Amino acid sequence: MLVAILSFSISSPLIKWSGETGSVIAFWRMVGAFLAWWTIMLVMRVRSHRAFPSRRTWWLVLPAALLFGANIATFFTAITKTSIANAEFIGAMSPLVLLPAGAVFFHEHPNWKAMRWGAVSIVGMTLVLFFGPANGTATTEGNLLMIVVLVFWVGYLLMSKRARMRGVGTIEFMVCLAPLGLLTAGPIAATIAGDEIFGLGAKGWLVVLLLTVLTGVVAHALLVFAQKLIPIATIGVMQSAQPALAVLWGVIILGETVSGVQVMGMVLVVVGLGLFTWSSQRAPELPSSDAVEGVVTR
Repeated sequence: MLVAILSFSISSPLIKWSGETGSVIAFWRMVGAFLAWWTIMLVMRVRSHRAFPSRRTWWLVLPAALLFGANIATFFTAITKTSIANAEFIGAMSPLVLLPAGAVFFHEHPNWKAMRWGAVSIVGMTLVLFFGPANGTATTEGNLLMIVVLVFWVGYLLMSKRARMRGVGTIEFMVCLAPLGLLTAGPIAATIAGDEIFGLGAKGWLVVLLLTVLTGVVAHALLVFAQKLIPIATIGVMQSAQPALAVLWGVIILGETVSGVQVMGMVLVVVGLGLFTWSSQRAPELPSSDAVEGVVTR
């Protein structure tokens, strides 16, 4: 879990460090994940005669994949337009949306008392957004894009849970996700970047390779593996620290600055999300791992 969280947390600073158009990095990262997961699929096919995903599986994964492609292209764009702190901590709010969404769409019975800890995170989020340093890189455009990213991400998690509830396996889901996600990530990248989509520099290709390996394959695989060994509540609490780690990477790699008030806000967000996750696990009906994974980004 520590390796997975570190891998996810470094992704947004790497995107910004590349100096490339975010949606272009997103497009090629999706291509890289497509090649990686299909290589895994073919190896499993040869070794154990594992069947390729059925037509039904492709259709079940399609809504989640389209939302994921739009999410990753928009997220990678937003990262280049605002500070790491603002982007990561806006994205971290997804568990607070997923709890009521699970009740509406899947008739779950969450522990509504957990939302009181969500209020702590919202207060912290306010401090992060409105008390940044005067020389910071945060912009209103980037912050608004991150709200769109949040909507896409929540939609993806809901649709992915729907697919998993209908019997789609983890490997089959990932094998279908990348190629179908290109149906939205590709047009978004082409619209934003035009011919630049084929003009990545050396740093851009390096970041694509790192993200493909670190987040596209390793982090997701480790997360699935950890779910068999560690309680979901423990995983959720650990993941709540990911946005703060991303900010730390932003300071180290990019030289971004944060104010003292923002640090206080980050502490409130992390503590609030940790307690929210722990408290929500004590509901009569446990929330799914998808809801807990809402903190994780791409």
